[in-house]
Amino acid sequence: MNFFSFLISFLFLINCNAQTITNYTTADGLLNNFVECIDVDVDDNIWFGTSVGLQGLNPLSSSWEIYNLVGPLSGMVSENVKEIKLTKNPLLVVQEQFWIGTDFGAQVVNPGNPSWITYDNTNGLVGNQVKSIDEDENGGTWIGTNQGVSYFDGNSWVSYSSPDLHWSGVNATVFDSNGDKWFASPLGGVTHFDGTTFTVYDTSNGLLSQNVTALLIDNQDNKWIGTGSGMSVLNASNTSFTQHTRMYIMPPPDTLNPVVDIAMDSYGRIWVAIYVGYLAEGGIAYWDGNHWEDFHVSDGLVGPNVRGLAIDSEDNVWVATSTGVSKISSIPSSLNSVSISNVEVFPNPSSGIITVSCDENLKNIEVYNVLGSLIQSEKIHFQNEISINLSHLSSGIYHLVLRNENLILNQKIIIE
Repeated sequence: MNFFSFLISFLFLINCNAQTITNYTTADGLLNNFVECIDVDVDDNIWFGTSVGLQGLNPLSSSWEIYNLVGPLSGMVSENVKEIKLTKNPLLVVQEQFWIGTDFGAQVVNPGNPSWITYDNTNGLVGNQVKSIDEDENGGTWIGTNQGVSYFDGNSWVSYSSPDLHWSGVNATVFDSNGDKWFASPLGGVTHFDGTTFTVYDTSNGLLSQNVTALLIDNQDNKWIGTGSGMSVLNASNTSFTQHTRMYIMPPPDTLNPVVDIAMDSYGRIWVAIYVGYLAEGGIAYWDGNHWEDFHVSDGLVGPNVRGLAIDSEDNVWVATSTGVSKISSIPSSLNSVSISNVEVFPNPSSGIITVSCDENLKNIEVYNVLGSLIQSEKIHFQNEISINLSHLSSGIYHLVLRNENLILNQKIIIE
């Protein structure tokens, strides 16, 4: 196999991964084109928070459901819905609960008597202006506000605020594999809470910006920290940062990539929403472990002012904007066993033993993690089939780079 045939095969693979973007606006039944937030329930219904109420879409039947001040549920404190979250009630175990956040507190649907239950700074919340609603592994609800964060276990409330957390409030709460809490601050970086000690990570430690807008922890405990200046990734041991500042290519000479939201699909790919207000420019990008791919209006997105992301069980990416909603149909990944120009990597996924077979003799195999760091390299002495043991690696996505004089092949693998 020569380099030309490999290139043709590579281009063919890229072409096969083309995606479809479907847009929804008021012409299609959307309540309002300015969509503030978005979430997906267990049945893959998509829920939108707008400035004039709450709306759900069943994509299969194209049917809509509307909640507002004159809708089927009474007692909404505001039609301007800033946050949506479908959570488990720890007391009900199975049933999802529907939470919304507004500038006047948080509300949850009472499952026994369909109506809204309101929580504000008089009965549980530390502040009324809701910035985020997140759920821990036990079904507890964490509501970030302009004054701090409040935790609801289904029965009672506990709040954390200054001086434990930065006075500017909490934009997001996420949880690592130890169950530790991580809080995003609008002006104070990130705070890690291990149940006893609050530890701050900010620009003095290597964070790109004090303005942290979004958080996500991947399957390997890397912390993806969205900021007003781009993405900082704190490694699993909390000792070093990797920076991503050009995820979405801006018109020259601008390079700023302010992060609005972060999500992860079932392949472990990181999706990020980016918007630069003073340029009225933004879009979506995803990290496949090696490089960023982006989508903008010229690719079919309904608008540049991206407000939020959600990913359904089929890996469709739903994008909320100020001019409607876009659905990016599931983009294939090469995680399954593949054969590209007579190169095979199998089994994939694997418990740790990977076999590589190639018509040409291979010279070197390198293994990289999702942050792009080299974690293993093996010289092969021109064998055309070899097994490598990766069972010592933690579960997650890695990249296998195969080399000889004629080819360089990058293959994604997953260790279970």
